[in-house]
Amino acid sequence: MKSLFITGTDTDVGKTYVTAGLTITLRMMGIDVGVMKPFAAGTDQKKGYKSEDVQILSKAARVSDPENLVNPQFFPIPASPYTAWKTLKIKPRINSVITSFKKLSKLHETLLVEGIGGIMTPILKNYFVTDLIKEMNTPAIIVTRTKVGTVNHTIMTINMCQKYKIPIKGIIINDFDSDGYKINELSRDLKNLTGVPILGTIPFIEDMSDSSMYKIFKKNLNMKLILN
Repeated sequence: MKSLFITGTDTDVGKTYVTAGLTITLRMMGIDVGVMKPFAAGTDQKKGYKSEDVQILSKAARVSDPENLVNPQFFPIPASPYTAWKTLKIKPRINSVITSFKKLSKLHETLLVEGIGGIMTPILKNYFVTDLIKEMNTPAIIVTRTKVGTVNHTIMTINMCQKYKIPIKGIIINDFDSDGYKINELSRDLKNLTGVPILGTIPFIEDMSDSSMYKIFKKNLNMKLILN
């Protein structure tokens, strides 16, 4: 495994949380892992990293890679790169992202890249997250949730990956919805409907320490399948 792109069925499905947990797990397994969030958006933290997500990922990896490599572009509003471009007149810099990706890939044994929003989040008018994954030439892990509607969103995400010929490592179910599907039923249906492996389910975690995250992720995910 050289690099993996962590994408989601929508925004706020827990991509950062899952990417951080995977990062901690790989690091504690003795793997040199780097992190990247090509595009981030939201409120500028002013101190440290501009993006809270990028700060979480960098802390999980315990890396000191420059912020402009880990997060080549930050937009100070909660929006897609395309919307931020049109609103703020700041054009997304695809070339900078790809250059940073190549540099980080050489610095680390493994690189985890977290996307922004869902897989069809627009970056330019005719360039989406799918195009970015395709250009990086890396397999994807899809993070989904248990809330009703997730089957539809997951199938559409998988269909777009297949349309763009993006290899899918599998699906991670983030079980943080108290009113969602039962895990065994959702896992059964997603596997039967899509044929994509279910890599595991991550429960709601109160203790976010490295040791707790490692224990839970190692127990609940098929790390062998992820690493192959």
